[in-house]
Amino acid sequence: MLDNWLYPVSGNLVPDPKMDQCLGAKIKIFTQGRFPNLNGVQVALLSLEEAEGDAVRQALYALYFPFDQLQIADLGALQKNTAEFIMPVLIELHESGIIPLIIGRLPEQVLLQYQGLQHELQNINMIWTDSKIPLSLPDQAQESALLNQLVFHEKSKLFNLSILGCQTHYVSPVTYRLMEELLFEYVRLGAARDNLSELEPLLRYGDLFALNLAALKQSEAPGQVNASPSGFLIEEACQICRYAGMSDKLKSFGIYGFQAALDQNQQTAQVISQLIWYFLDGVFNRKGDFPISTEGMLEYMVHLKQLDYTLTFWKSQGSGRWWLQVPSQRKDNKEQTRHRLLPCTYNDYKMATQDELGDRLVNAFKRFG
Repeated sequence: MLDNWLYPVSGNLVPDPKMDQCLGAKIKIFTQGRFPNLNGVQVALLSLEEAEGDAVRQALYALYFPFDQLQIADLGALQKNTAEFIMPVLIELHESGIIPLIIGRLPEQVLLQYQGLQHELQNINMIWTDSKIPLSLPDQAQESALLNQLVFHEKSKLFNLSILGCQTHYVSPVTYRLMEELLFEYVRLGAARDNLSELEPLLRYGDLFALNLAALKQSEAPGQVNASPSGFLIEEACQICRYAGMSDKLKSFGIYGFQAALDQNQQTAQVISQLIWYFLDGVFNRKGDFPISTEGMLEYMVHLKQLDYTLTFWKSQGSGRWWLQVPSQRKDNKEQTRHRLLPCTYNDYKMATQDELGDRLVNAFKRFG
């Protein structure tokens, strides 16, 4: 039973029954002696620490709930934030088709989120939102390079890594070159803020999404260590979380770096509650058109003159979203086939008709050889 590893939500956080239109009154909450039935649940909230989780719940439960068909559970807090305690919880949630929504105090706790998904998927596509790129060359490993354990571990199941919101003054040119050599993706803060809608295809491709609060301005989220004066605004971060939620492919979501003891007037807790609310809004508005097959989709052929090669684009008739069929010279396994149809935009299609391909599409081709 999951309750063997979890603490229930404190009774004083459960909302007054009169607040029947609020989120706290509409979801299934693990309270003392009463573990919720998870049949039909699509998203389960889980905090790795009680103090941070309860601060977020207090703000989250008071928000209105317009997601009538969305089944959500709150499973309380982990008794210990160690792999021995979180792995059984994450594995059972994934096996039940439930998206874990994790709140953690430390950025490195994303490694637990990743390990939990490794039991479900091969070839994981991970999206990490941060002001830095915590990655370094193996022979120059730094203590802060937490993603090294995912990228260079011999048993890693990482297929692709995308970094959103990195800031050049925090990232070594060597790290940028390493990302490019590994065919990983990064979108600098300025480019992301200039056109957030261009992030949607990248987020639609993710299996795991994790956000370090360091990606937000200190004035937006003061309850964190080593906060920066530059970063995303809350409105921008909410849109990113909504895009992540809308991905039919996404199976795991996490927010890290919240230190309740450093928060001011519960501002950061409220910020996180809004990030969660917009993620849920994304899940509620999923289009259900992730193309496991291309049946019923519109096909567009584009011949690249310079390469003398014909590309195939697909457009969903239901949502209007676009995908590019990535060519390969080798036989894929079943898990790699999941990544074969690359989300893209109408603008990517238009560029291709002009004999141009963006870096993201080119890198995707290279990953498949």
